[in-house]
Amino acid sequence: MPASIQPGDPEQVRDLFDRIAPAYDNLNDLLSLGLHRLWKRQAVAWLQPKPGDRLLDLCCGTGDLALVLAEKVRPGGLVLGIDAAAAPLELARRRARAQPWLPLEFRQGDAAATGLADGWADGAVMAYGLRNLPDPAVGLQELRRVLRAGARAAVLDFNRPADASGGTAVFQRFYLRRLVVPLAQRAGLEDQYAYLERSLERFPTGSVQEELALAAGFRQARHRLLAGGQMGLLHLLA
Repeated sequence: MPASIQPGDPEQVRDLFDRIAPAYDNLNDLLSLGLHRLWKRQAVAWLQPKPGDRLLDLCCGTGDLALVLAEKVRPGGLVLGIDAAAAPLELARRRARAQPWLPLEFRQGDAAATGLADGWADGAVMAYGLRNLPDPAVGLQELRRVLRAGARAAVLDFNRPADASGGTAVFQRFYLRRLVVPLAQRAGLEDQYAYLERSLERFPTGSVQEELALAAGFRQARHRLLAGGQMGLLHLLA
């Protein structure tokens, strides 16, 4: 993979997601056999959204998770999706326009510096975003800041196995190199999806994510393994 795509570089990561936006949802369905939708619903279940809630979807991408949340907060609620990349946001807004009864707003911005008031949100999700931030610790600090006391948050992402030579890590490398990259190559996105493995090399393990979340001010943090340890869901309580 070209060294030009550096994990954590805000401009390069933004350009990457602008590039993959048109194929992103279809590739996610194909590469996860549709299971990413189940994992996202598990994140929603932890949040326990209810009518009237004001929820935040950080690194919202094309808006699929925000739409699920918006169904839960009617009437009177709001779901705000924030993403750094313009192309995924345009797809998210197009989806929202097709369902104008949903209380949705999308905004281009930085998940590590949202500009929202302290305690703005009643709950928050971040799916496949923490790994792409320049500093995951700063992202968790911002997430805690914008949540009211007692609010829940869920962070879904690939899991980085603690044992790099263990079976889970070996299978993950096989999956990324032999399935993900070749399928992405067919869509002309080989370099963009080869980035996944490199991004995992710098991503905190589940136990470190828990430590970072507690240091950021969360009262509780528990990292759950999904898909045989290939994915992780971080449950947070502010």
